[in-house]
Amino acid sequence: MPKAKFDLIYKDLKRKIEAEDYPFQSLLPSENHLVTTYGCSRNTIRRAISVLASEGYVQSLHGIGVRVIFQPVEQAVFTMGTIESFRESAQRNHLNITTRVVCFMELTADERTSKKYGFPVGSELYYIQRVRFLDHRPLILDINLFLKDVVKHLTEEIASGSIYDYLEQTIGLSIVTSKRKITVEHITEIDEKYLELNDYNCLAVVTSQTFDADGVMFEYTQSRHRPDYFSFQDTAVRRHPGK
Repeated sequence: MPKAKFDLIYKDLKRKIEAEDYPFQSLLPSENHLVTTYGCSRNTIRRAISVLASEGYVQSLHGIGVRVIFQPVEQAVFTMGTIESFRESAQRNHLNITTRVVCFMELTADERTSKKYGFPVGSELYYIQRVRFLDHRPLILDINLFLKDVVKHLTEEIASGSIYDYLEQTIGLSIVTSKRKITVEHITEIDEKYLELNDYNCLAVVTSQTFDADGVMFEYTQSRHRPDYFSFQDTAVRRHPGK
C-alpha cells in the first residue's frame, strides 16, 4: 500500500527541520506556500504539521504561523513520544551503526518468565541479546523477547539488521503502542562483558512492552545505555486543571 500523502510531507518537513533548512525558532513557510509546494489540500498539510507538533518539532502559533522548536543536540537522542527503531534513531542522528547478535535462542514462558516480562505462561518466545555499536563503539546492550505467534520466522540474520523493518515491510505487522519505563541500574556481568563502560558503574535502562493493532504484546525489550553518551527527549503539554 502506498504511503499516505500527509506521511510523505511529514517526513520531508521533518528531514528539512533536522537538517536545519528550517532552523530552531524559525517559521515554516505559510500554509498556502506548502499547499502549492506539495500539491495537496490544506487538511493534508495540517495533518502533517499536527504529527510534527506531537513529536516536538514545531508549535502552531495563532496569527503567527508554525514555529520550529526542534533543536539539534550533540548526543544521540532517543525520542520517547514515538516508536522508533535503533536504525531510525541512528540515521536521524547521523551515526554510523552496526549490530552484533551475541545470543539467539527460543524458549517457552514459565511462571517466572511470565511474571517478569508479561507474556502468558506457555508462550513460545525468541530471546535475543544484541550489542549496538555507534561509531564503532559498543554502547548499548539490547535484550529482546518476541512472541513467536506474531513475529514469525525470525532469524539471527534478520536480528543483526532491523527487526522492525522485517516486521513492517515483510510480514506486515502493525506496530501501535509501546509502554516504557526509564531507570538507572548497576551494571551486570553481561554489561561488563560486551560494553565499553570506562569508569561507569551504572547504565540508563529503557524497558518497553510493545503492542500490535490487536492489542497483543509481541515484544519486550530492555535497552541498556551508557549514560554519558545518550539522552532521551520527550515533549509534554500542560493540561490545565478543570479544562
